[in-house]
Amino acid sequence: MPDLGKFSPLYPEDRVLGPLRETAARLATECHRLAGQASAPVARALRPRLRAMNSYYSNKIEGEHTKPAAIEQALQKHFDADQDLAKKQRLAVAHMEAEELVEQKAGEAQAHDLFSPGFIKEIHAILYGKLPNADRYSDDARPIVPGAYRRDEVYAGRHLAPPFGEVEELVRGWSERYRALQGTESLLIGVACAHHRLAWIHPFIDGNGRSARLHSHAVLHAMGLTHGFWSPMRGLARTREQYYARLADADLPRRNDVDGRGALSQEELVAFARYFLETCLDQVVFMRAQLDLASLKDRLRTLLLDLGARPWQIGSEKSLVKTEALEALHYVVMAGALERARFIAMTGLGERTGRRVLASLIDYGLLVAESHRGPVSFAVPMASLRFLFPNLWPEVETD
Repeated sequence: MPDLGKFSPLYPEDRVLGPLRETAARLATECHRLAGQASAPVARALRPRLRAMNSYYSNKIEGEHTKPAAIEQALQKHFDADQDLAKKQRLAVAHMEAEELVEQKAGEAQAHDLFSPGFIKEIHAILYGKLPNADRYSDDARPIVPGAYRRDEVYAGRHLAPPFGEVEELVRGWSERYRALQGTESLLIGVACAHHRLAWIHPFIDGNGRSARLHSHAVLHAMGLTHGFWSPMRGLARTREQYYARLADADLPRRNDVDGRGALSQEELVAFARYFLETCLDQVVFMRAQLDLASLKDRLRTLLLDLGARPWQIGSEKSLVKTEALEALHYVVMAGALERARFIAMTGLGERTGRRVLASLIDYGLLVAESHRGPVSFAVPMASLRFLFPNLWPEVETD
């Protein structure tokens, strides 16, 4: 029977919780503000891009990312001839598919119930189950069994993970502590602490970081805080060195009698939790600015002007994009799908010109439809990100 005290405290003492509670409260407030300002059509249109972005950033943390354009190609089943690059493409797509499935499962559960050994194993099983057998090997050539605890000893950086024979009981102890948390602020602090402690256990031979980040993402989703618009993954990747440093510092043993009562440093656990919550807060505030609907209309106009100035070939004709389409396009962004005839009428253009403009916006990918005559809905093609949501995924602009 392993000593569960070896990775305590799993949660800080009351006497040091004040600042963390304040940050957690601010985070929850900003999340609710974000939900109040974003339209459902924008959420649906952005979600595929955000899944690709999350995949890119989570894999970038591990140094196994590929370019955004390569992810786009992989989604079309076009894989690079270079096998190493193709493997990264497959991993990117697997992460996207896993995130969607994990969100679905999280949406059907209470947030605190997601702190379960079964769910942790399921996340890993979903992610690595999406990969072919040839891709299921660690960097040191050890096989990765989807959803299976490791049967070997491992290092995570400088940290020697606990013996593999103790993993099951340690994860069970981890689960019991965090499942008992009640209230939004306590649960948010718990998400942060649980993220480190799960990484400390290192239950799998590989994929621990990705699984921990997907778990944090899932709990925040189940709490009703992400609304499909943000994830810790982007912020953690953009502060990668600090992320790794905070994780490593939280592995340190207790320093003195005022540094908690467990085997590990409470001070460093608090520092990691503060970093994690502040990173989440930064992402929410950033997305609120990105989703400012008043300025989004101006960004749509800028995009239309750019497309109008740079026509491309569509069959035997050149594209035709005019700013007269702005009001109709903005309506689709705000209200949702619109019949084609009404879209054309809202432009005020003649029938033939209106049809060409509509066809051009569909060809570019800014509008999509389920059939040739069906209503059109808003979409966010990769090339439009620099206009509509600048700096959301900067690597797209330089790819």
